[in-house]
Amino acid sequence: MIVRDQPSVFRLLFSWRGTILPKVLPPLGVVMLLSTIIGGLSYIDYFHFTEMPLVGFTLIGVVLSIFLGFKNTACYDRWWEARKLWGMLIANARHFDRDCRMLSQGRRERVIQHVIAFANVLRDRLRHQTANPTALVETSGMSQQAVTQLYQHANAPQYTLSLIQWELMQAMKEGEISDIIYTQMNDHVTELSLVQTGCDRIATTPLPFAYSVLLNRTVYFFCFMLPFSLGSTLGLATPLLVGILAYTFLGLDALSSEIEEPFGTQSNDLPLDSMVRTIEIELLGTLGKPTPPPIQAQDHNLL
Repeated sequence: MIVRDQPSVFRLLFSWRGTILPKVLPPLGVVMLLSTIIGGLSYIDYFHFTEMPLVGFTLIGVVLSIFLGFKNTACYDRWWEARKLWGMLIANARHFDRDCRMLSQGRRERVIQHVIAFANVLRDRLRHQTANPTALVETSGMSQQAVTQLYQHANAPQYTLSLIQWELMQAMKEGEISDIIYTQMNDHVTELSLVQTGCDRIATTPLPFAYSVLLNRTVYFFCFMLPFSLGSTLGLATPLLVGILAYTFLGLDALSSEIEEPFGTQSNDLPLDSMVRTIEIELLGTLGKPTPPPIQAQDHNLL
């Protein structure tokens, strides 16, 4: 049985790339430094800070854990829905490859090129990144003029789908396909439109800002007040325990904020470049065209 290799315990403990540690390291360092100062002063009996009630921190910690869990669940649902939508896109690209074999060779190539263009322009739209028409010309085989005209539209993905549908309508009018085959192939266009609509919904509707701000402020308040509650009790062990607790709370808050926007280019966002390249390689290969080299997703974010 072939299964994906699982990282070892050693690798999980000491991984840096793809983890949330680089983001939370500055505030975590400040919290641990503060813990060291407070714990050290208490240990040498030089100065004792007023001990805050530990029961209050326990109650806050429980409530905070519940709300962090809710936020992480909501953000992961957004990430997973986005992954399913792009899975639908890849599946429909393969459906087009099979069904387009009933079209004439020239029309089939144009439809396949537009499907490749749709994946590219949708990725650029979701990332709000500057398009690279030259790269799309090289990979899809479309003319420079066609690609430039494509990117000039406010909604390039939708315009690309209209071009695909126009090709299918012309094929039906010219007798290349029947109305039944046209309806079947047009269903794939509808599915791609639903993919774009779902992705746009995720990209334009973040979690409520007030909720995120409230939770973020509470997390930082809790972590920076921990040393004052535990310093006189733990002494030199204060930085270790406070560091573990702060890493957990700060990490969960930062991780949820990262996967909340799954279409970006951060470590745990979806590998859209790799998915688009998968579509390009599979579709161009069926046309007998040269295929670009694959783009490997990062170890922490495999397809």
